[in-house]
Amino acid sequence: MSTTRASIVLSSERAFDRHGFAATGMDRLTQEAGVSSRTLYKHLGSKDGLVAAVLSARAERFFAAFDVRGVDALFSTLAAWTASEGARGCLFLRALAETGGDVPGVVTAVADYRDRLVALVRRAVVDDLGHEDEPLAEQVLVLFEGAVSAASYRGAGAVVAAHAAATTLVRLAG
Repeated sequence: MSTTRASIVLSSERAFDRHGFAATGMDRLTQEAGVSSRTLYKHLGSKDGLVAAVLSARAERFFAAFDVRGVDALFSTLAAWTASEGARGCLFLRALAETGGDVPGVVTAVADYRDRLVALVRRAVVDDLGHEDEPLAEQVLVLFEGAVSAASYRGAGAVVAAHAAATTLVRLAG
């Protein structure tokens, strides 16, 4: 990714995360990136292309941060992520909701994120139990995603509560 493109994507991620996808116009995006609209369009093609690129870049950063072993590490990392990135809910679900599920690049980016998140949670459960446990993985996934959502209005305590619940479930399953 070129430096200019990467800079546009990163500044746009911050703007979309703070203000929403629909409410963030191209003027704000170019201003925050410090580029002309021509440069933005040259590198990303369209606002829809920019949103898809933002989601792809966010997923890469997210999964690089969540290269963890076990459910405890999964939730500890979520606490650290929330502390550094903020707690405004899931950017992927917000993008899907704001675009109405009608933008193919966004739909693809969200589906990829969801698939990777499910695989991450399944792997964390296997790390702890030594074998697959699909019902437990589903419970941990719901706790994880619920913590992401609830942290937006309950604060860091939502992640702490979900972490405690997940730890209890893993202990009971083991």
